[in-house]
Amino acid sequence: HGAPCAEDPSLEKHFKGHRDAITSVDFSLNKKQLASGSMDSCLMIWSMRPQMRAYRFVGHKDAVMCVQFSPSGHLVASSSRDKTVRLWVPNVKGESTVFKAHTATVRSVQFSSDGQSLVTASDDKTVKVWTVHRQKFLFSLSQHINWVRCAKFSPDGRLIASASDDKTIKLWDKTSRECIHSFCEHGGFVNHVDFHPNGTCIAAAGTDNTVKVWDVRMNRLLQHYQVHSAVVNSLSFHPSGNYLITASNDSTLKILDLLEGRLLYTLHGHQGPATCVAFSRTGDFFASGGSDEQVMVWKTNFDAADYGDVLKTQKYATNTVSILEQRLTLTEDKLKECLENQQKLMRRAIPKLI
Repeated sequence: HGAPCAEDPSLEKHFKGHRDAITSVDFSLNKKQLASGSMDSCLMIWSMRPQMRAYRFVGHKDAVMCVQFSPSGHLVASSSRDKTVRLWVPNVKGESTVFKAHTATVRSVQFSSDGQSLVTASDDKTVKVWTVHRQKFLFSLSQHINWVRCAKFSPDGRLIASASDDKTIKLWDKTSRECIHSFCEHGGFVNHVDFHPNGTCIAAAGTDNTVKVWDVRMNRLLQHYQVHSAVVNSLSFHPSGNYLITASNDSTLKILDLLEGRLLYTLHGHQGPATCVAFSRTGDFFASGGSDEQVMVWKTNFDAADYGDVLKTQKYATNTVSILEQRLTLTEDKLKECLENQQKLMRRAIPKLI
């Protein structure tokens, strides 16, 4: 056998069930589940195993803009045009709780790496930080002068990066709540920002069709990619930090080799804009969503790591179970249990991740 050689990424699965454009995709820690959000106001949880049901979570009153699993996979957060953030337990009962403090569309939601906090970005021009367990709004960061599209914690949780339609990316110190730097060199609105896994740089996707990588220690531009022919909507770092995947209105996904500073692959899967993309937590898969209402799962292959048996491509119909949220039943006790499970899991997982 010898060392596996790099192969091209391959399309593994197609998930159909949303009734409008996909806005966001995210894998659970164990890759058994994939969450997606859509303009159809639903959050879907798809099983990566064949013949398993998908769950549709109904509760938001308007488009779901962003979804993310907690680090352990015990919770899913969603943000919506209905101005709220919800936390769900990703199982049949689908209990949820609502976080309210924003006064406009909540564009993004993200857990801190310890799973204890949430950061959200909104059209009300603020970034907000929340505590998961107490379900409480903690504080606002408000220096942006236009909609905030995206906000992310650094891997160590000390910094927050936010991307806005004011054409800046702001870097905040979470403890002092001060803006410590503004990157102003974007030619358009900034749709998406994310931290490199080692926390030393950020990548940003813009309406000027570019992807830029900035060093957050020296606050300087490291790389500038002009590979898309339309707006770049979303990006995701491979956990190794060596690759970046991007999704664009030009309908393609592009994989960038960050070490070589070059375009590695262009993937054509979606009909119409590719709206979102995300690597799995181990990098062996990535998922994408589009305006074509489709969620696609791809096997990475090119990262040349040996992930054991290749998943056999399964063509199957997905049974959808509708989960209608009648009342909010995610109690503080239930949340505490989720967080305790998460800490146990994280303690077990840490040696494997390093």
